[in-house]
Order: sequence, then structure tokens, then C-alpha cells
Amino acid sequence: MLKTMLGALLRAILTVLLVVTFTFVMLRISGDPLHSLLPIETPPQVVDMLRHEWGFDRPLSEQYFTYLGRVLTGNFGTSLLSGQNALSLIMEKVPATLQLMGAALLLALVVGIPLGIIAARYRGGFVDRSVIGLAVLTHSVPTFLTGILLIQLFAVKLRILPSGGGSTPAYIVMPALVIGLYNAGVIARFVRSSALEVIGQRYILAARARRVSEWTLIVRHVMPNAALPLLTLLGFLLGGLIGGSAVIEAVYAWPGVGNLLIDSVNSRDVAVVQAIVILITIAMVSANLIVDFLHAMADPRLRHSGHS
Repeated sequence: MLKTMLGALLRAILTVLLVVTFTFVMLRISGDPLHSLLPIETPPQVVDMLRHEWGFDRPLSEQYFTYLGRVLTGNFGTSLLSGQNALSLIMEKVPATLQLMGAALLLALVVGIPLGIIAARYRGGFVDRSVIGLAVLTHSVPTFLTGILLIQLFAVKLRILPSGGGSTPAYIVMPALVIGLYNAGVIARFVRSSALEVIGQRYILAARARRVSEWTLIVRHVMPNAALPLLTLLGFLLGGLIGGSAVIEAVYAWPGVGNLLIDSVNSRDVAVVQAIVILITIAMVSANLIVDFLHAMADPRLRHSGHS
């Protein structure tokens, strides 16, 4: 298991390094950020002075290694727009994003797991087909479209929920609903598949022969054994929640990291964009590492593989 985890850690470090490099290069070759930040009538000497002050006049390779060295010490630079430390600016938005992600993930699990179990229990029937149809529908419709439709329904027509912002708990309902239902469909289909594999095992058939009730089988045997593959899926879902919340935060003007990323991209605030992308990558990689570790600890075959 130790060898497996070390390999996963090395891949994670390489992934972060590649993302840092790709983001840095793409932001530099896409144009001069000063053209977006400064008014057109700014004197050329002022532009040259700021370009020298921020290091944009240096060779790209020198800029890259200087930036990489700073990142390794925890210095993500300064916002070109506000002059504030980029990391501090981002950390102010993290609690709102974590709140949204937590609510969305909880909703996805509470809805997706029971639906997947129920679909497996009534395999091939009307309930099964209905659950699969809903799962495909919720995951097929783009989240920004679902978000706009919910705004039209709950904010414009019914007037029971605010359309955007984040000053009260009511503001989190619609964005959490959009992200949660989108991921609940994936969880429902995955749990159904895992549960069907468990239901076909011999010990389940033997328990049925002993006339053990169906729901006792599901609670005591099917759900615990179907939970192990779900750990792997959760790693991908957490990564998707971290990276995919930006669109929904922008739709609902949620004061989180995703909304800050959209604003920073529009204003070409390269230091903030780079810092957000790096932190999102680290969060996604860390989530997958944790899930891999938990999976290795829960699976006896992986836990004892290092001794074979």
C-alpha cells in the first residue's frame, strides 16, 4: 500500500506542476494584462513603468522560474486590480464556496444513494426506469441552464427565493439545489450499478434462501459493500464540485472563489487567476489522494498488497 500511495503522491505533485506551468504560459501568451487593466489614454511611459515594476518586461522563462520560486514559498503575488495579496483575497471567499459545496454534496448524497438503492431493488421495473431517466436528465442538462430556469420559477414567478447574492441562508438554496441534483444523478446511477453487483453475490442469494427480509439485506449487506466503490466516485465528484462551482456562483452572484475567478479572468488579473487555478488543482488532487488512501485502508486486498 505504501508503494501505491507514494506513486499517487508523485503523480499529484506532477499534476500540480503541469497545471502551474500551463496556466502561467497561457496567461502570458494570451496578451498583455496591462491593456485590460489600464485606460487607453494611459501614457506609454506609465505603461512601461508598471510593466517593469510587475516584471512583465522580463523574458518569459525568467518570469516563470521567479513565479515558481515564490509559489513554493507560499507567495502567490499581488492582485493587479486591487493591490491586495492574492492569497488573502482568495481566502476571504473560501468560506462561502465551502458552504455551498458542503450543502450541495450533502444533498447529492441524501438524494442519490437512496434512489440508487431503490432502483437496484426494483431492477427492470417502472421505479428503476424512472430513477434512471431522472438521473440522466439531471446530469444532461447544463447547470447554468438549470440555474436560470430555477431563477425564473422561484425568484421571478413564485417570488419565494432570492435570485442571487449571499447575505442570508435563503440565498444558498437554489445554487445548492442545482449542483446537488446534478451530482445526485451520477451517484444514483453508480450506486445502482454497485448494488446490483452485490445483490448477485452468492451470500446474498444464501441470505434470501434463509428468508432474510429484503430491506434487512439491503441495509446490512448491500449498502456497506456498495459503499466501497462509491469512495472512488466521491473523489471525482469533489473535484467537480470544486472546479465546477464557478459557473453557478457566477449565475447566482454567490460571493465565493468561483465568482472571483470569473471576475479576475474578465479583468485579466493574472496573479489572482493563477492563484485560484493552483489552489483549485491542489484541492482536487488532495481530495483524490484522500479518497485513494481511504479506499486502500478499506480494501483488504490493497491494504496488505505491500506484504505480498
